[in-house]
Amino acid sequence: MSKRINVAAVSVNQTPLDWTGNRNRIISAIEKSAQDGATVICLPELCLTGYGCEDMFLSPEVGERAWSTLKEIAPHTKNLVVAVGLPIWFQSSVFNGVALLVDGEITGCIGKQNLAGDGIHYETRWFKPWPEGVVDTISHNGIEIPIGDLIFDIDNIRIGFEICEDAWVAERPGVRLARRGIDLILNPSASHFAFGKQLVRERFVLEGSRAFACAYVYSNLLGNESGRIIFDGGTAIASGGNLVATGKRFSFQDFAITAAPIDINVSRMHQARQASHEPILGEDQQNVVKREPGILDRKPFTPCEATQRDRILTKEEEFARAEALGLFDYMRKSWSSGFVLSLSGGADSGAVACLVKLMVDLAVTELGKKGFKQKLHYIDFEKRGFVEALLTCVYQATRNSGEVTRNAAESIASAVGARYQEWDIDELVEGYRSTVEKGIGRKLTWEQDDITLQNIQARVRAPGIWMIANLENALLLATSNRSEAAVGYATMDGDTSGGLSPICGIDKAFLREWLRWLETTGAEGIAPIPELTAINAQAPTAELRPKDQNQTDEGDLMPYPLLDAIEKLAIRDKKLPVEVYQLVCEDWAATYSEEQLKAWVIRFFKLWSRNQWKRERYAPSFHLDDENLDPKTWCRFPILSSGFKLELEELSKL
Repeated sequence: MSKRINVAAVSVNQTPLDWTGNRNRIISAIEKSAQDGATVICLPELCLTGYGCEDMFLSPEVGERAWSTLKEIAPHTKNLVVAVGLPIWFQSSVFNGVALLVDGEITGCIGKQNLAGDGIHYETRWFKPWPEGVVDTISHNGIEIPIGDLIFDIDNIRIGFEICEDAWVAERPGVRLARRGIDLILNPSASHFAFGKQLVRERFVLEGSRAFACAYVYSNLLGNESGRIIFDGGTAIASGGNLVATGKRFSFQDFAITAAPIDINVSRMHQARQASHEPILGEDQQNVVKREPGILDRKPFTPCEATQRDRILTKEEEFARAEALGLFDYMRKSWSSGFVLSLSGGADSGAVACLVKLMVDLAVTELGKKGFKQKLHYIDFEKRGFVEALLTCVYQATRNSGEVTRNAAESIASAVGARYQEWDIDELVEGYRSTVEKGIGRKLTWEQDDITLQNIQARVRAPGIWMIANLENALLLATSNRSEAAVGYATMDGDTSGGLSPICGIDKAFLREWLRWLETTGAEGIAPIPELTAINAQAPTAELRPKDQNQTDEGDLMPYPLLDAIEKLAIRDKKLPVEVYQLVCEDWAATYSEEQLKAWVIRFFKLWSRNQWKRERYAPSFHLDDENLDPKTWCRFPILSSGFKLELEELSKL
């Protein structure tokens, strides 16, 4: 007899502790999946509460509310098998768990065995790992529910779980599940976006289905859930070593469903063929939860249409789509009415302005104008276009500003459709300068007071632009990038001012490449922005010194590609100065002298060590790759340190 079923992997865009909203989105996703013919549905890790609840996971009341919400969802799973991720309290400990709902009832709970504790993940702070092979019972209102390292036998189809990190470790639970004749593995995940990560996910889904000779269903969260982390979806279904379907990534919808039909008997045939497949005979039945209500055989099988494989995106398009989704969710979940930007006419602020336009274009393309307005129902779009309503740009000039940047700022603001203003702030700058000169009893000069005179120009730009943000109930976007954050090449309370720093997770070298890509190519289905030539033709400059000094960023620091190479070696790879210098010489000696490279390596380490306090104060930024410098989520470094003094002395002697 055939054992064919329709399965669905669901991505859901949730918000931490949004009990009503999270519940309703889960129920809607379940109902839509069932309409599409699915009988087994996998929802993401911790989707009921949201993955980003942080220390609120330790609140017993949150655990109780999660369980009561789960019971509200259960009746909507009649004739279905549905996995829902949630925190589970058991014996005064919290476990990152999954509840399996079968035919309207909570049938059992599974505990995550391998907790993510690296990089942006902090699961070991809140959760305990569930020990391998252990099974117990959890009591709710007099009902005993099994919990632990379980497999479920539903209508003679064996279902097991790997929860996110469980599939990323060397000794995957799937190995043990395979020996127990598993037919279907469900993987509810909360896997954050990083460049190129989707291919890694697809590989372990594919390999899991091949090595374990089973069907494998992988679900993931979607959207900017809690501020810094962007979830890109990227669901996948595989069977017998074949990738059957993958889901849409970076969707602006509340949820996205990936569905496919699978034949359990095909997996069983593969198990029988495998010489390495050695079943566990006479296993302890307490680890198996059996249900035979005929759910999976209750209605005639009608194969659903498999979701088509989503195309592979370039890094440039991944960046565009991740940022667009991140900005959209950050704006609507903070109930902000748009964005305000100090547009300098340079690469960083120009990129941020373009990202807001991409946010609008990509969201409207997917949601339609009506759906876009519904998502932002609290904003009035009646008298303005979408970008015009959501983005205000201000160019703030001093005597050191030039026509090139002014024209570039005006051109970009017009190209993206933003509201645009020009302010002359030179009088404000001179007012501060005069006040301080009177106080200290001398004139400030560029020869003696270079940094002071540069910084006051950047800082004077902050109060006015903050006023516009307050007036419009909008988010002020800071414009510092990761390369500048590494060496502190930013003015605190100046260009770092803002409630969100969207490009602080990306290096300047890539950002410039991306702007050239956006000028000539652009995202699929979205027109490029040729007006970016006004920015791309410039050498990046802070434009804070007098014009006759011809200030450029790379002149102040070093070439950006080299800076990024040094940063990767020093921060990502944790190399000390001498080794960084030696490795840099191997790759760059043909371009720059060894003495010049030595000077730049020394400069990097000195600036990095002195400026940790700045990185601690940056506005929240999006996590985009595993080279992030955010001290709150990824890269910790002491505010006070020796500054690699001994190591730099050794390097100087070489």
